[in-house]
Amino acid sequence: MFTRVFLLNLSVFVFFSITAVAQSGWKAAASQTTADLVAVYFTSAERGWVAGDAGYLASTSDGGQTWTKYPLNTTEDINEIYFRNDDNGYLVAGRKMFITRDAGRTWVETVIFRPGDFRNGTPEFLSIRFADKKRGLVVGSVLNRKGDVVDSLVMRTSDGGETWQRLIVPSKGELYHLDYNGSSHAWIVGDNGVILASTDGGDNWALQRSGTTNALFNVDFRDDNEGYAVGEKGTILRTETGGATWEKVSNGNIVSLMRVDFADDKNGWIVGHGGTILSSGDRGRTWIRQESRSNVSLYGLFTTKKYGWAVGAKGTLLRFR
Repeated sequence: MFTRVFLLNLSVFVFFSITAVAQSGWKAAASQTTADLVAVYFTSAERGWVAGDAGYLASTSDGGQTWTKYPLNTTEDINEIYFRNDDNGYLVAGRKMFITRDAGRTWVETVIFRPGDFRNGTPEFLSIRFADKKRGLVVGSVLNRKGDVVDSLVMRTSDGGETWQRLIVPSKGELYHLDYNGSSHAWIVGDNGVILASTDGGDNWALQRSGTTNALFNVDFRDDNEGYAVGEKGTILRTETGGATWEKVSNGNIVSLMRVDFADDKNGWIVGHGGTILSSGDRGRTWIRQESRSNVSLYGLFTTKKYGWAVGAKGTLLRFR
């Protein structure tokens, strides 16, 4: 009798466990566009933004059930959206930057450089972050008339993004992404495995040894010591020393990995080409491939403990609960 009851209870437990797994994970959501989506950012479970090619920008106030396109009045490709709090947000689009002070209801273009500031080319901005309400950084590259990269680009603001000044850094290659931890520590990743680090809020930068020549597209730090970077040919790097040493994590992937984001100290996600989604539950030491139900490239990622969003080619929008 005990055995039959036990087996019955076990069967019920297994059934509901399998059902829970089947009902969880990443699922497609309607994005209302066929443009490539590159950036995604949420300030709450209900309020968020997606953006991408040809100045496409849309927002939701109901957790992604519906999206409203915003007339940004630019054809530049949007590379990143970032909010430093609920009201104050920034987006970079090619040579342009837009700022919102009212939670994204209106976006206003700001002058980040003057025509004579770049005699050897044209700037392209790829990533933006703020250490506090006043101090922030934007990174990218300087392009010649043929569209080739001729120099790295790092610019700094100390007045909340109203004015910007260029910084000289020990790199000439394209810089793709940056991340702050607190107000003093910052990292930048770029082409040819470049990792730059600052311990004084971005005033001075030093090269770190990444151990790879593959391009690094994204960096995410949990604190002053523990961080992650991803890039070409399945490259995943992790550090527990603030980047003094980096170790490569084997994962069996050879496609480019575009974004890494940790929802908490242990649990992280990575997205990349070919619909790749990887997850880790052990501080990035091992990564497991997840079912994305998509084979298009994924370029943008935003995660929290309770929900996540990924965006990609052809208007792809995936939601995680």
